[in-house]
Amino acid sequence: MVAFARNGVAGTSLDELARSLGVTKQTILYHFGSKDGLVVAVFEAGAFELLMVLNEATEQSPPGWERVEATVRAVFALAVRRPEHLGLLRELNRLGPPYSAPVIAVLSPVIDSAVSYFESAMDHGVFRRSDPRLVLVSAYAAVTGVVSDVEVLRAVGLELDIRLGVRMRRTLLDFLRAALLAD
Repeated sequence: MVAFARNGVAGTSLDELARSLGVTKQTILYHFGSKDGLVVAVFEAGAFELLMVLNEATEQSPPGWERVEATVRAVFALAVRRPEHLGLLRELNRLGPPYSAPVIAVLSPVIDSAVSYFESAMDHGVFRRSDPRLVLVSAYAAVTGVVSDVEVLRAVGLELDIRLGVRMRRTLLDFLRAALLAD
């Protein structure tokens, strides 16, 4: 996963990957059929972990702002611990079909659930009326576009570590608080 997130799908050679894993290229092809099959399998493993993190955060937190905060904290913890997860997600979306198809398949139910949650909370006056899809895509972009892109961070003189992750999480929570909670 790290190689695909760091070098991109096109920049990751099966020969180099096999050598770094101590196996042959044929072994990879036997188990995954093709480079695309390996990419999908690697993504699915990372997506499963992301879904587990999201489910745990939402199930263990009360509704309202506390649920939003718990979800952001959980995703940031994963992003700082394993930035390659979100880096691969960003890379596959950037490549478009057929690579983005499994991403869409995995994330669509999660997005639909989050949109329904926000719309219900907005209807009940818990959150300010806004476009929940724009709120979600803004949060997604902040996490996948910044936390998982170490080179962008370096370009602006930042190095991803726990302290920076906390600061970025706080900034995103401030944004979401302003977008969702009434003054």
